[in-house]
Amino acid sequence: MTITPASETSTPEERAEQRRKERRSRVLGFCIFQFARLIFRTVRVHFVRPEGLDTKNAGAVFVTWHGRSFIPAQVFRNKGYWALISLSRDGELQNNIFQRLGFQTVRGSTGRGGVKGALQMARKVKEGGVLAFTPDGPRGPTHKCQAGVILMAEKSGAPIIPLGISVNRRWLVRSWDSYLLPKPFSHVYFVVGDPIYVPANLDETRRNRYATQVEIAINGVEKQAEALAGYNDYPTEWRTTPLTPEERE
Repeated sequence: MTITPASETSTPEERAEQRRKERRSRVLGFCIFQFARLIFRTVRVHFVRPEGLDTKNAGAVFVTWHGRSFIPAQVFRNKGYWALISLSRDGELQNNIFQRLGFQTVRGSTGRGGVKGALQMARKVKEGGVLAFTPDGPRGPTHKCQAGVILMAEKSGAPIIPLGISVNRRWLVRSWDSYLLPKPFSHVYFVVGDPIYVPANLDETRRNRYATQVEIAINGVEKQAEALAGYNDYPTEWRTTPLTPEERE
């Protein structure tokens, strides 16, 4: 059976509209890239436990919340790290920006049953790639770890490294994730947490338990970063206390 590509079955008007969307994404992506580059040149980054970023040429999964992804995207630029870009409506724009930042990208999802995207990324990590990932993206809820990142760590055998990000002077965009942007000449605090290793062959219950553990770990290092930046009112609904022995069972 011969399958005809969608591009060959679409109308001339649809193809023209698609080309217009791609041009808009390229132009907007270039503008955002230049803005981010200009801002980041003025900030000073302070690392806490930076040795945790040394993967020793092995695979790893760096995780932080979607609303704090601006800083890691700049810190990890041009390292050849991987990013999983969603198939959502703004995915083409994100893909354009991350490629300009020197990331390798895969289009897919780990949410709503997106197992294929998780397994595809797990293979890249197992081969020694480093993935920068936001486990509450692309649509949230914020500060809630989806199980997809656990599946990737489980299948790859690579550690999950939680990252906490904060800035002393910042803008918070009115969005579902309160996206953080540093103001010019601000101080960034980048806290690296302890690695979390996920065993193989988990059932759904244990996978969700590890997701909670990762969620708590990211919140913990983010709370540290917030305190260093002068913010001591970390929301109590974002849990930072470790799992109890009973919860681990």
